[in-house]
Amino acid sequence: MEEIRKETIEPREAEERKAIIREVIEEFLKREQSKREPAYQAELVEERKKREALERKLNELVEENKRQRQLREEAERSAAIRAELQRLGVSKVDLAFRAVKEDIYRTEDGRLAARGEQGEVSLKEYLTRFVQENPEFLPARISGGSGTAGAQRVVTPASGGVELEKIRPGMSREEAEKAREEIVRIAAQMLGGR
Repeated sequence: MEEIRKETIEPREAEERKAIIREVIEEFLKREQSKREPAYQAELVEERKKREALERKLNELVEENKRQRQLREEAERSAAIRAELQRLGVSKVDLAFRAVKEDIYRTEDGRLAARGEQGEVSLKEYLTRFVQENPEFLPARISGGSGTAGAQRVVTPASGGVELEKIRPGMSREEAEKAREEIVRIAAQMLGGR
């Protein structure tokens, strides 16, 4: 009987030993985890701060990109309007531009259009109609007035004309306006001299 008791006690003792060892290991792991946990928490807080800083920077870059895109689109819109006004022969482009710029916008598909009396019209059509309705923006058709002689006067560069070599990008506003006026005057002479 003693043998039976030994056999039954030994497995029981083995189970108890296993349970005690398991408890000791679990307690050790809990202590280790509680020691490491503050370090993990600090690391998580640091990572969260880095992520939030990156998100802020990303949002700032997105906003800056939007602003730059708007500025670029506005510059392209202005350049297209001014180019079309010049193509239509407007002599006071800046003045005409200020008069029409608020009516012209970019459509969903990227075209420039304007709000006209008949609804949405293309940029070209709107500006053509504007110039026809406002001929004061065009150069004078008849040079001179009553009592002027029929002979055309020719201006030489020495008498205040503009030399082609002096026309260049980056000219002052006054030089550019003088060159424009000279070109219009010469064109009027050429067309009127036929």
